[in-house]
Amino acid sequence: MANRDGHRRFGNVRRRESGRYQIRYPGPDGRMRTGPETYERKSDADKALVLIEAQMASGEWTDPERGKVKLSDYAAVWITQRPKLRPRTVDLYRWLLSKHIAPYLGGVPIGKLSTAMIREWRANLLGNGVSVSMAAKAYRLLRAVLMTAVEEDKILPRNPCRIHGAGDEDAAARPVLTVAQVFALAERVGRRPVGNIRKTPAGGYQLRFRRYGEMRTSPEIYAKRSEAERALWKMADDERTDCNHDRRYLALVLLATFASLRWGEVTALRHADLDLAAATVRVRVAFVERSTGEILLGPPKSRAGRRVVGIPQAIIPVLREHLSIFVKDGPGALVFPGVMGGPLRRGNFNKMSAWPYAVKSIDAEGLHFHDLRHTGNHFAASSGAGLRDLMARMGHDSERAAMIYQHEARGADRAITDAIDTHVQAEQANDDDDDGSAGLLAPVG
Repeated sequence: MANRDGHRRFGNVRRRESGRYQIRYPGPDGRMRTGPETYERKSDADKALVLIEAQMASGEWTDPERGKVKLSDYAAVWITQRPKLRPRTVDLYRWLLSKHIAPYLGGVPIGKLSTAMIREWRANLLGNGVSVSMAAKAYRLLRAVLMTAVEEDKILPRNPCRIHGAGDEDAAARPVLTVAQVFALAERVGRRPVGNIRKTPAGGYQLRFRRYGEMRTSPEIYAKRSEAERALWKMADDERTDCNHDRRYLALVLLATFASLRWGEVTALRHADLDLAAATVRVRVAFVERSTGEILLGPPKSRAGRRVVGIPQAIIPVLREHLSIFVKDGPGALVFPGVMGGPLRRGNFNKMSAWPYAVKSIDAEGLHFHDLRHTGNHFAASSGAGLRDLMARMGHDSERAAMIYQHEARGADRAITDAIDTHVQAEQANDDDDDGSAGLLAPVG
């Protein structure tokens, strides 16, 4: 728009040698900028200047110069500067960026990103065998990064991540164990057959195993090592070989399940956090194991994660025995130490505890440790407690769960714990009356 004397009040339009028109205008910082596009008609260039002036007045203007930063560089800084990200989340975001985003879009200037480009990127991920769940995680990270570019840094006028449903994960329903399965799993975790597998000169595999304290050689030859390994575990299930049993994991499984504790919470418990007389466990901190192997001690996953949870009486004897055998004296001693006395590591727990074989033995192949908490949450929900009290017990953060340490919340948690206890004892009584379940393991009394 021109003033009365014929001079433009904002920016200017110049005609290039090609005959097309280009705009120049001052940014909010006073520095002159050249429009990245050219126009066939001068009137179109005038309209572009009017639009830019209006965007600056409303605070919606984006600097085209800043849009030249490459996505990989911007996203890396975003992850570093993002507040309140937990260490494992930082590791996940960096992995997603390097594995699934940067190889495809990392070299693209942010200002050049389009919805069509992102749609093609997502299609390529899925076409190359990346799961829907992983693609959704990568998409949500990209969407969050670009939302900052839109709302805080004003680099983009709008977020190009506009693909409906791309951030949704269609996760399969996680399994829920029965009470009997929980106790059976607790008894089997940490149990492994005594034996080894040798490769024969002919290229097959043969078992050596211990039976009644004596090492023996199996006559069978297996084509694959995995077949020999399965045979050894089958011998253990059939009690045809001796087994070593590290029972430090028994109480871990039971407490994680019936108190609905996360891995980082249960492994960070100290002696002082357990009050067996009051039948409660206090969650104050949690371990976080990074992808580098570093273990950090910090707050629980959410504010609501700091809580006091009731323990069913049915597992108190197991916990008492565990403390006497595996836990050092002193209030600061770890309740669940590793073999060398330090914290248990999630990275090698499956191997050290023979977890895959234990869950397979109870017909729950593929069960994750976190599914124990999922099972405990179901037991708690079946007590009939209200949503607020369930959130408090489970350590889920929400506006309604802010009063978790008040007396009424503790009273409600005791009611939930008593209901779980009743459920456990009822199932155990049914098992005792069933002649067909004589081999089912129950807690030590």
